[in-house]
Amino acid sequence: MTAIAWGIVGFGWVARDFMAPAIREAGHRLVAVCDPGSDARAAAAGLGARAHPDLAGLLAEPEIEAVYVATPNHLHRGAVEALAAAGKAILCEKPMAASLADAEAMAASVARTGVLYGTAFDQRHHPAHRGLRDAIRAGRIGTVTAIRIVYACWLDRGWTAIPGQANWRIDQAQAGGGALMDLAPHGLDLTDFLLDEPILDVTALTQARAQDYAVDDGALLIGRTGSGVLASLHVAYNCPDALPRRRLEIAGTKGLLVAVDTMGQEAGGSVTVTDGATGETVPLPFDTHASPFLEQVRAFGRSLRDPVGRGAWSAARDLHTMRLLARAYAASPSHRPASSPVLPAA
Repeated sequence: MTAIAWGIVGFGWVARDFMAPAIREAGHRLVAVCDPGSDARAAAAGLGARAHPDLAGLLAEPEIEAVYVATPNHLHRGAVEALAAAGKAILCEKPMAASLADAEAMAASVARTGVLYGTAFDQRHHPAHRGLRDAIRAGRIGTVTAIRIVYACWLDRGWTAIPGQANWRIDQAQAGGGALMDLAPHGLDLTDFLLDEPILDVTALTQARAQDYAVDDGALLIGRTGSGVLASLHVAYNCPDALPRRRLEIAGTKGLLVAVDTMGQEAGGSVTVTDGATGETVPLPFDTHASPFLEQVRAFGRSLRDPVGRGAWSAARDLHTMRLLARAYAASPSHRPASSPVLPAA
């Protein structure tokens, strides 16, 4: 496969620390970046990419074939619509947008233009999670009855990965929500990936318990697929990072699959399978060196070169995930009891 020429819209820490290295490791080329921040543009230039202060400059780069959109959520729609109109393949960070209305407009735009579009649900591409899906399909744990996910971190008001960068994730207008909006999409989409069917019914409870900002800092979601598998997701911005906080369990009539520290941007983690008859627990091997970002770039590149693989990417499926998020928020507005004071930062 010939190298793909990439552009990046929004050169924050995820784009800088994970996407840019993945593009390089996949054998592709990062051609250009656009970001209004001078420090971000300097960082991109340091990697050999041409740096532009706005999207118009990047759109003027004729060799760019695919673009990774990593702006704050409320800016996704404008970038995606412009890129789709220009005929660029688009890999857009999750969630699709800060609002369901914007996500619907984005889906309509890519449908109208026919460009290859994918939301960057990198957890679909973690080798551990591919191994879990293979084990489920092979009947290793029998009939799946439940999926349980914990995906949490500590995100206080002052959090920043890049000095001087504002924490837009706690701004309702920019992010569209808090921990639920940021972290739950991964679990919702991963459930679909592992089971080959989406969650159809969902409800949630949110909290604003430990952080001094208005968006939710934690949420519990419960859902059910069409075949009756139950799913529970605990997502949080109020869990100290030193605690166990990334765990995935898939329970079945013949066993249990458990993945620890596989959810996230980096490679590694561990997976075990426990036999339901004997109680014996053994490791489930997988490639511990390939990161989900690298595998995602490789998969997107293959689909761009070979249209046969485009069925793996679906704006309609991703729009369903956005609708689940909207329903979850509607079921439980953020709530901070008057008797529960904000706790000091860890």
